[in-house]
Parts: sequence; C-alpha cells; structure tokens
Amino acid sequence: MKFEVTILGSSSATPIFNRNPTAQVVNVNDKLYLVDCAEGTQQQMMRFDIKPGRIDHIFISHLHGDHYLGLVGLLSSMHLNGRKKMLKLFCPEPLKEIIEVQLKYSETSLNYAIDYVFTDASQRSLIFENQDVCVETIPLDHRIPTTGFLFKQKKRLRKLIKERIEEIGIPVPYYTAIKRGSDYEAPDGTIYKNEELTIAPAPPKSYAYVSDTKYNEKYFKQITGAALLYHEATFMHDMLDRANQTHHTTALQAGEIANITKAEKLVIGHFSARYKTLNELLEETQTVFPNTELAVEGRVFVISE
Repeated sequence: MKFEVTILGSSSATPIFNRNPTAQVVNVNDKLYLVDCAEGTQQQMMRFDIKPGRIDHIFISHLHGDHYLGLVGLLSSMHLNGRKKMLKLFCPEPLKEIIEVQLKYSETSLNYAIDYVFTDASQRSLIFENQDVCVETIPLDHRIPTTGFLFKQKKRLRKLIKERIEEIGIPVPYYTAIKRGSDYEAPDGTIYKNEELTIAPAPPKSYAYVSDTKYNEKYFKQITGAALLYHEATFMHDMLDRANQTHHTTALQAGEIANITKAEKLVIGHFSARYKTLNELLEETQTVFPNTELAVEGRVFVISE
C-alpha cells in the first residue's frame, strides 16, 4: 500500500529566496491529497510533477495566508483546464466566503462544484474516510482556529498463501471471507484454520501533520505512535519567548514532542525566514530526537509501500 508525503513548501509567513511557504501532497494508493496551499503551490506542483487534475481533496489547516493564498489560483487553473469533477475542500468555514468573493469580482463561474466540509478547531473530528484511509482533524493551539490532520491507513485484509490455497483447491468465491479471517471447511468436512491459509498484514500506519501551533500537550495523545510526524519548528529554542508570543514551536520542542508521542520519524518545517540555512534547526532537534529530517522541498517521505 503506497503511503508517502511530498513536500512542496516548508517556509513560514515571510517570503525567502529558495523556500516556498507551506504545501504538501499525501499519496495514498495513488490518490493525491493536497494539504495546505500557499502562494507558489502551482509552480511547485509543476516542478515536482504533481498533476492538479489528480487532486480531488484539499485540506486547509487555517486562514493565515502562508497556508491558503495559493488556493484561489489553483481553483481557477483547474477551471481553465476543463475540470468537471467535484472537488472536496476541508477548511475553516470563512474560507468559503473568501473564495466566493474572489470568484464574484472576477466574474468566474467554475465548471465544477466545490463540496465544502467545514472543520472545527475546538474538537477532534473524523472528516474523511474511504477504503484506504481515514482523516481526522487535530485541534491545535495557534492565534486563530487551526487544525492539523491525521491520516490513518485502514486495516488491510490478511494475505492469502497462494501455494497453500492452490494445494487445497479452495474455490475463488471463498477468498474474501478467508482474507477477512474465516476458516475454510472443505466438502469432506476438513477444517483448515485461517492461520495456515493466510499471513497477517503489516500494521496500519499513520501520518500526523501538525501545522502552526504552540507547544501544548492537548494533542499529544492523538498523534502518539505516528509512523511519520510533520511538526512545525519555526524558531530555534533561544527564541522561545517569540515562539510563545506568536503561538509557534521551537525546533527543540518539536524533538521533545516526537519523543513523548513515540513517533517513528520526525520531519520539521515552517521555518522562519530569519534562518538562511536550516542545519542549525535540524541539529537542535536531533539533540533530543535523532531520527529527524528537514522538510526540504521536493523530498518524498515514504511511510509504506
């Protein structure tokens, strides 16, 4: 089961040469989910060969511009390129008004429908589910209502042991039930236990996207055990007062959070423009959580395959 994250942008509010603000694409079994859509996201998608036409679901964490100001342009390009299929947009409710005002005064009527699903930053909610993945909001502690997003793989069916199935001669119509854990009773009454017919699937994994937030233990339980944790790390820890004032996290705190929540791997991002290079933030985080990498644009982080 393919499950991976492509970084399109990793900077925070103020523009800086060679770093774009926040946007990511989550790929689950070749279905693409866009998470945040800052300025320049379309250019980054072209740069890294992400086809906008394959994106049917967009998740916006909050309404600071470095997380959504590229969205209207993307929606307009989808329209101009002939999109007809519906787009689902998971977002704070005021974003609907922002989009409609832009479309109204440009006299644009989209060729496709937008299905808005409004997020509630006050509580954890399941907002999307299909056969592959479910997505929950993560209530965060920022200056305005903000959610992260937790992508969780669905539990997969057991894998048939092909050689054993063929040896016994089990008919195809029984395969689904066996994959779901049933034993098989042969016509002569022989019972074949599921354990000798199948192999257990790999445990389902999760990806936690923790966008802008102050250090706050209220979301720790929800993200515990993530195979991949993306956490903002806007400042070095010597700027803790500034981080608290702006409701952001330091690189050191991000590492501590990964330790506390038992993440398998940590990716840090949302870097302040004051940092021209990022190694110092990475090194600070690695003092408490060695398995940390930078959210470098174009990097693909594989969760499972």
